[in-house]
Amino acid sequence: MKLARLLPAFAVVGLTLAACGGNNNPTTTTATVPSDLSISSFTADFSYMSKLTNLTTSGKGLVGVILPDTSTSGRYVAFDTPYLTKAAQGAGYTIGTNFKIDNAAGQESQELAIAQADITAGASVLIMDPLNSTVGSQIQALAQSHGVKVISYDRATFTGTNTYYVSFDNVQVGELIGKGFVQCVSDWKVSNPQVFELDGGQNSDPNAVDFAKGYNDAIWGSKTTPLAAGKTNSQGMTLVNEVIAEDWNNATGQSKFQAAYSSNSKINATVEANDGLGNAVVTVLKSKGVKANTIPTTGQDATLDGMVNVLQGYQCGSVYKAIYLEAQDAVALATVLRAGATPPSGLLNGTTSPPTGVSGTQQPASLLVPLWVTKSNMQTTVIKDKFIDVATLCGKVTQAVCAANNIS
Repeated sequence: MKLARLLPAFAVVGLTLAACGGNNNPTTTTATVPSDLSISSFTADFSYMSKLTNLTTSGKGLVGVILPDTSTSGRYVAFDTPYLTKAAQGAGYTIGTNFKIDNAAGQESQELAIAQADITAGASVLIMDPLNSTVGSQIQALAQSHGVKVISYDRATFTGTNTYYVSFDNVQVGELIGKGFVQCVSDWKVSNPQVFELDGGQNSDPNAVDFAKGYNDAIWGSKTTPLAAGKTNSQGMTLVNEVIAEDWNNATGQSKFQAAYSSNSKINATVEANDGLGNAVVTVLKSKGVKANTIPTTGQDATLDGMVNVLQGYQCGSVYKAIYLEAQDAVALATVLRAGATPPSGLLNGTTSPPTGVSGTQQPASLLVPLWVTKSNMQTTVIKDKFIDVATLCGKVTQAVCAANNIS
């Protein structure tokens, strides 16, 4: 990730806006972007969003949000939808009138159809979390042909113009996984670490490439992915293999790890790109009778299963990406773009580029800061933010385990 060229901290601009799709019936107005708007503006109480109401009033057209599914991750129903709704309402939008949220239910054709319907209904900005790069590019092309700006939410889209990216710094996410893994290998006193890496869906998700680049850099000093077997580092680790769980499929990941572990019992340390894959590996390890605090696993997303595995000593930690920050960031950027204003450098603070071998162009990005969650800070992060329900968590690991880790 390269830092973007600095932009003015605030902008007072003359706007030419369209009532529908950014193209027709232009009018001119003036909007002021708050001078303190940045990725650091957003908090758990959503209080900053009220500072954007004047921009919302000045803007034109619908903001259409398209979420990808309800099955591969529970976040979109449990967190993204209510957080995006709260952020939009705080910024002065009326849900269903000038701000609309839909879910594609895992269907590419449905995701594209929602985009078409939103544009027909007068969208000037789309916030989309694409199911994959193909449908992401299709939506981007459709939007561009109608003068509609696009924010690629959580997953990047590397095509066209007027495309922006809102997420967490994906390479930094990977770096946290890698650094957490290295620390865990030391803490768990793993001797002669023989490392197996299970990457996410690099075949369909560019983010997965960045995650792997990050943890490979932290562990092996190389941002190449996949790395060739036999790679070593100064801490005495050896890479047994780095494989990809296509499309982030946990069953695929579990099958690949089970085959590798069955053929090479020397594997005693593992790196996984998210909690789902981490849990797949933990399932295999438990079936083989592996004890806690023996073979490290990693993850991201700070899921309930991930936090259970952390507390039970099967997972080193997980990267927590506070969705309430991401939702506010996306709504704030959409509001600036909808008003025809220039996003300040504190908000549009970076860029994202397509992985090597993937066609596309560099896109401006708003990159939030992720956190590494372990036993020691679980209470002050995911529990405090109510991202994980403490009663459910302690019910799974026992109250005694929660008490021992100061979780309440």
